[in-house]
Amino acid sequence: MLLPVNAVLGAVLAALLIVAVLVAALARLAPDAGRGRAREIATAGARAAVQLAVVSVLIGWVVRSVPLLLAFVAMMYAVAVWTAGRRITPNRTWRLAALPIGVSVVPVVAVLLLTGLVPLDGIALIPITGILIGGALTATVLGGRRALDELENRHGEVEAGLALGLQDAEARLEVARPAASDALIPGLDQTRTVGLVTLPGAFVGMLLGGASPVQAGAVQLFVLVALLAVQAVSVAVVLELVARGRLHRIADDKT
Repeated sequence: MLLPVNAVLGAVLAALLIVAVLVAALARLAPDAGRGRAREIATAGARAAVQLAVVSVLIGWVVRSVPLLLAFVAMMYAVAVWTAGRRITPNRTWRLAALPIGVSVVPVVAVLLLTGLVPLDGIALIPITGILIGGALTATVLGGRRALDELENRHGEVEAGLALGLQDAEARLEVARPAASDALIPGLDQTRTVGLVTLPGAFVGMLLGGASPVQAGAVQLFVLVALLAVQAVSVAVVLELVARGRLHRIADDKT
């Protein structure tokens, strides 16, 4: 049964968002033990409501035109690059987040279209592409942040590697790789526990849409395996960018 879109749903959503904000604020769930994350949660919830309302209207429009459909997918990609890049670093190298997201998602979507598994149709292409871009975004952010944090905290070990004769990129990889690989853990856990702990959105959505349990399971399996591939490539590429010093946190030269 689908959720009714009415005042009760709005009240429950508002209450859940308030709980999230209050808990984050009272427990000081932020890097600086402040209330910054609470504000971010409130903003994220409000933005999600507005964005989903707009997207719900736009999707019915863009699915009727291939150019509009491709423009919408491009917009999704651009927003993901901006979000991931700015989460990793405040300087101009944030633009390089386009590489791990693009290199991981574009080939998968291309194969799906060429094989006919996904038609060039908005109802199918937008949700599948959105799931893959979202997975790449998460993996890129986690992998990039963990790698840079590790290099900052263990700078002495990088210097030791250089003293032993390693190239700069090699020394940085040895330190950053284990931490960056942790970005794969959420996807791995979701895949390992699917059907036992959680029933992900694609599975539930297919069932609600009238598909058989077997069809829903096949679609969900495809999504999970595709996400594993996308996230592995994203982490590998962002780790390489960090190791080579292309993606960093050094302040931009304003002089």
